[in-house]
Amino acid sequence: MNAAPEAAVAAHQKLSRWLTAEALPRWAGAGFDAAHGSFQERLTPSGAVAGDARRARVQVRQVYVFANAPRLGWSGDAGTLVRTGLTNFLRHYRRGDGLYRTLCAPDGTPLDERAFLYDQAFVLLALAESARVLGREPWLAAEAAALRVALERTLRRGDAGFASGIPERLPLLANPHMHLLEAALAWQEADGGPEWTALVTQLRDLALTHLIDAHSGALLERFGEDWKPLTAAEGQVVEPGHLFEWGWLLLRCPGAEAAVAARRLAQLGERHGVQRGVAINELRPDLTVHDATARLWPQTERLKVNARLALTDPRHWAAVIEAAHALGRYLDSAAPGLWRDRLTAEDRFVDEPAPASSFYHIVAAISELGTAVGSA
Repeated sequence: MNAAPEAAVAAHQKLSRWLTAEALPRWAGAGFDAAHGSFQERLTPSGAVAGDARRARVQVRQVYVFANAPRLGWSGDAGTLVRTGLTNFLRHYRRGDGLYRTLCAPDGTPLDERAFLYDQAFVLLALAESARVLGREPWLAAEAAALRVALERTLRRGDAGFASGIPERLPLLANPHMHLLEAALAWQEADGGPEWTALVTQLRDLALTHLIDAHSGALLERFGEDWKPLTAAEGQVVEPGHLFEWGWLLLRCPGAEAAVAARRLAQLGERHGVQRGVAINELRPDLTVHDATARLWPQTERLKVNARLALTDPRHWAAVIEAAHALGRYLDSAAPGLWRDRLTAEDRFVDEPAPASSFYHIVAAISELGTAVGSA
């Protein structure tokens, strides 16, 4: 084990202070619609953006945020926010087939009946993480098991993996499988049972067998019916943020092959996906730059995988420090407790409301950095 550099410790302290003193209080207040028991989509310095429809993924991501808030040092009433937000979500977003619709109005009126694998993955993750503040209440595991069974019944494919949703089953997408792996790992780590361990194994093998290009070692995003990768002309891209995020997840999976692939993904992300100190949005399949703008979330994923790798290889601390500094730019450029989400290729932040969807990424990154500096 190697001691964390002072710069990494200082970066964690700064991010933690911002999280507990500025971000969590603001989003627990202006970011929570107490009248309807749900979370706001976007905030400006003066408050919530009125009239936003509420995506399923944002509701359960915010549950994740506040479920993790106490262990990261926040003393607010996380339990009430988690219980209220999760209960409201389960009541208004659940479809008759056991999956969850993608969009509702603030009062819970359904607006879009489609069910995406991506959203279901975050429901499973929120249920697992909620136990951090609610305790291991049996209904959390029961809800997760029921959703897993519904996924197997409605979206499971005979060859491998899952369809992308109902009714949009194609193209097959790597991203929702990544978040499903994240949720399955969370349930496995909570001793949820052998079904979750089996799902972890299946999703790990899907990544190693179908999603990672054998020639380049990069994780591809879009696939046809037989898991054949789409071409660049058909919309195929490589996302540096997902190279880092898949790397972080595969490091948590069993097996030497997963660890080797994870390190390769992180290396490719650093070599091809970082410019001017930030992780950019997209590469082409040949790993040349396709989109040099840089959203906030790839910075958090770069931070997470390098923080985990730094525990055994101190060479990764430099990337940890640079990624933490990059994340800080997005936070420092906005009002207290908010963030900028998009940095242009010309290195200018786009002035727009802060999206709640980013908070999940930020909290996970601060958590992973804290584990690294605390364990080193």
